[in-house]
Amino acid sequence: MADLATLQQKYEPVLKAIDRFTPEGAALQDVSLDGDKLHVKATLPSQVCLNFVWDQIKKVDATYADLHHELINTGGDTQPYTVKPGDMLSKIAQHFYGDGNLYPQIVKANSIANPDALKAGEKLTIPPKA
Repeated sequence: MADLATLQQKYEPVLKAIDRFTPEGAALQDVSLDGDKLHVKATLPSQVCLNFVWDQIKKVDATYADLHHELINTGGDTQPYTVKPGDMLSKIAQHFYGDGNLYPQIVKANSIANPDALKAGEKLTIPPKA
């Protein structure tokens, strides 16, 4: 018989991934035991965030045979983002993609002429990771 605490510990990176997008509107509704599986129900604000959570699931267990998930995209494919003081494109890419080296995808999607000249308050569209 599966143990809730053991499964929660196993899937902790997934739960943390959902939590990381709380400022963008993600919400974790349920973490419980569903038979022998961990039931995780959450809403995510875009496909960008949903893809990040899926990446974490696959890192934990590629078969995710002991996970019953209900991950719902409440937005569109892209994720809006407002630049904060001190932000750099690599930091933003790290947050949304888990890899700061993917910042050129953000540059391309937003037609940014000078990636070193981000301004606080600037609105960006974060595309799904290619």
